[in-house]
Amino acid sequence: MTFHRVAVVLFDRTPMFESAVPISVFGEDRPGLPPFDVRVIGGDGGSEVRTNAGVRLATPHGLDAVAGSDLVIVPTYRRPPDEPPPAPALDALRAAHEHGAIVAGLCLGTFVLAAAGLLGNRAASTHWAYAGLLARLHPDVSVRADDLYVDEGRILTSAGSAGGIDLCLHLVRREFGADAATAIARRMVVAPHRAGGQAQFVEHPVPGPAADDPLGAALDWAVRHLDRPLGADALAARALMSRRTFDRRFREATGTSPARWVLHQRVLHAQRLLETGDLPVEQVARRCGFASAVALRPHFRRLVGVSPAAYRQSFGRNPSVDG
Repeated sequence: MTFHRVAVVLFDRTPMFESAVPISVFGEDRPGLPPFDVRVIGGDGGSEVRTNAGVRLATPHGLDAVAGSDLVIVPTYRRPPDEPPPAPALDALRAAHEHGAIVAGLCLGTFVLAAAGLLGNRAASTHWAYAGLLARLHPDVSVRADDLYVDEGRILTSAGSAGGIDLCLHLVRREFGADAATAIARRMVVAPHRAGGQAQFVEHPVPGPAADDPLGAALDWAVRHLDRPLGADALAARALMSRRTFDRRFREATGTSPARWVLHQRVLHAQRLLETGDLPVEQVARRCGFASAVALRPHFRRLVGVSPAAYRQSFGRNPSVDG
């Protein structure tokens, strides 16, 4: 469906950048581009909201303005699970969806859509730092922590901050064509479409070693020796555990299997080498425990979303180096 009336639902004590994203995309008249009727709505029921930086933003419309909107966007929310979203706002979102509106949650706004019951048995994205929390609070949601945005037709969700821009431009592209999306992106001086997903921005923490924690010590050792073979049996022996105990403790600590964890750590190390140095990708691969650049590339692309060369171009100190 093509949309014209856009409702942006803001809540108190939320980040200002994320709050402004849909207004920046849809709220300005641009010659030759579709005109949008943007209505800024106070999700808490007041005539203004105050961002987490203390800046006050006017919200001239009440929740009744959600009705009749073609597109309803929740750009962010207070950090969950500090406070559940107000029931009237959830009712308005459910009613809008039932009447055919497109409903989108950007960044932590995904939690509001989930609280409204709109994400049950659907895939969804949110800021990578809160993806695990979303999965725990709403186990019926298929959380895609690596995706910049997820399009489920009339329900869309995005990753954090700039991921909301990606989703809004995607909506313009989907409904009005690539030329319209590119024109808006050019005015905003942003990429009309970014390659990859938010996995390229995600930190993969390692449990810190402690004197009485042989598992943490083993994982710390593994991170410092990624160029060596790191099978689960060898790690279990270093942690002074049986393989069965090691596997159980490992999954409790990391939420994944030893093989997947080691692969993630190797790709993460490759990211750091590409960011900070000018080693050819063949040497990067070997320092990270891969047999060759050919072995590294498919894993890097799958986990990060882009090739080593593209990653170095975006994040490296010397992007001209062949990656």
